[in-house]
Amino acid sequence: QAHVEGVGGTWKDLTDNVNAMAGNLTVQLRDVSKVATAIATGDLTQKITVDALGEILQIKDVINTMVDQLNSFASEVTRVAREVGSDGKLGGQAQVRGGAGTWKDLTDNVNAMAANLTGQVRNIAEVTTAVALGDLSKKITVDVRGEILELKDTINTMVD
Repeated sequence: QAHVEGVGGTWKDLTDNVNAMAGNLTVQLRDVSKVATAIATGDLTQKITVDALGEILQIKDVINTMVDQLNSFASEVTRVAREVGSDGKLGGQAQVRGGAGTWKDLTDNVNAMAANLTGQVRNIAEVTTAVALGDLSKKITVDVRGEILELKDTINTMVD
């Protein structure tokens, strides 16, 4: 803030207006900084609420939209991971409206992982159920790698 002693009239008005403008900008930037810091630390509950115009309003709108997108993405990925990974509900897919770029890539990869896991588990379940019923004619055909490949080979050897 500017402090000019002994001025009056137009100079005082000018000083007061510059101080008011600087004060408003400081309040706005502190709110933007608070929310950006929250986002950086994983807190997606904060939004910019300060009144703003012009470029600061554009920044406010972009950051608040980003918070909404990140919340949507995090909620959907968490839901699919919980359904497929913990709840045993296969076939779940994340739906993130408006996702683009890295967020779309991440969503697509989560969905591919969930779909692959679903296909693998369902194919293994189909064959092991058939074995339990005495039908040794079925084999696991799903394309797999790693530890799931070892399981596939073990079960397929069992039915040979």
